Amino acid sequence: MKFTQYFLYTRQRPDRASIKIEWIEDTIKNPGFTEVQSDGRIRKWKRIEEEGKILRVILLPDGETIHNAFFDRTFKEEGK
Repeated sequence: MKFTQYFLYTRQRPDRASIKIEWIEDTIKNPGFTEVQSDGRIRKWKRIEEEGKILRVILLPDGETIHNAFFDRTFKEEGK
């Protein structure tokens, strides 16, 4: 997996450090919902049952490089 420097930096935050790499991988491979931003970045969401939360992973336009990953408190499953 490839990561941006931003991802590596934000991974150090206490609220991001608990996000397991395997959850990120699974979200990329088996998202519940995917959306392409106007800048080409790819957003992928998936419910993480262990946490009872929705994980959002943002990839660069290459579809491989992870730019961000966080629990998305504003995601509405029925609204997407």
